[in-house]
Amino acid sequence: MDAKLFSDRSINLSGKGLSILLAAGLLLVAFLLDLQAGRSLFQGMLLPLGVCAALTAAVGSWAVPALRALKAGQIIREDGPQAHLKKAGTPTMGGVFFIPVAVLIAVLWSGFDPNVIAVSALTLSYAAIGLLDDWQIIRRKSNKGISPRMKLSLQVLFGALFCLWMAQNETLSFDKLVLPFGWVLPLGFLFLPIALFSLVAESNATNLTDGLDGLAGGTVAISLLGLSALVAPTSPSLMIFCACLSGSCLGFLSHNRHPARVFMGDTGALALGGALAAVALLTQNLFALLILSGLFLVETLSVMAQVSYYKATKGSDGIGRRLFKMSPFHNHLELSGWSEIQIVGTFYLVGLFLVFFCLAIYA
Repeated sequence: MDAKLFSDRSINLSGKGLSILLAAGLLLVAFLLDLQAGRSLFQGMLLPLGVCAALTAAVGSWAVPALRALKAGQIIREDGPQAHLKKAGTPTMGGVFFIPVAVLIAVLWSGFDPNVIAVSALTLSYAAIGLLDDWQIIRRKSNKGISPRMKLSLQVLFGALFCLWMAQNETLSFDKLVLPFGWVLPLGFLFLPIALFSLVAESNATNLTDGLDGLAGGTVAISLLGLSALVAPTSPSLMIFCACLSGSCLGFLSHNRHPARVFMGDTGALALGGALAAVALLTQNLFALLILSGLFLVETLSVMAQVSYYKATKGSDGIGRRLFKMSPFHNHLELSGWSEIQIVGTFYLVGLFLVFFCLAIYA
């Protein structure tokens, strides 16, 4: 019994330490980037990042017990990693408190900038899709929420509305894609279908990454800070939006770190992916987003490869072989003996590398 208690405390300290290290690292990066660019405290990334982190952590201290009182417990897949079964009952739908904090502060801080309002509307609409899905899971006490077709249809609908807004906005230009080293790729009429695909794909890729304590929250916080730095020279208002959302992710981590007291659910994950794609679209940085969210791409490709390989190797008994022990890829690592802390920490490091690499080739 004593050994078990010591082990649990060690895991808790490791999870807490990892989240503190990430928060301190991102705050330092934001400070250095602001300093290098000559931005004042109220015009930079550091202050909105820190304010949203603190506010979200504070709001979460009230929201997490409220979600528990509502019995909004997560239903764990029985065919998933067996170690996850002990997480059953942990409150989900955490996106209902950290997404609104970021959106509200970003809109106010940017002075109700039209682009920030549009991106915030897309973010909240995707959060609403996730909320509907999470609520159905809780109500039915099953890990199946709304149907995949309905979820996809709603994502396409809200994504199409956002794309239509972009198309009719005469102050914006969407006929090209900015590439590294100053290169530009003309897209013409292809931009809008690519834009719609990006919104749906990014939101679902982020959702797939939300499978371990602190994994999606931390990696998205890193990607958002990188995107914030990238768009700062041309769109200070969207820089503020990204910094606010990154800060809210950090504040959420104070409750979501291992062992998690709350999960973000589809409410948070779909919204975060939609926000990343929307900002990248408005600033013509889709290729940069591909780099910044490379981890989400790997997670998505692992699922696609697993399904394809299983179908291709299916025998007469109807059973195929598996390329990975389980997909997405973080589950494969966990079943290969990696601890949650090791996986999450490694993903954080890779995410930071991708940010610095992206900023270097776009400098």
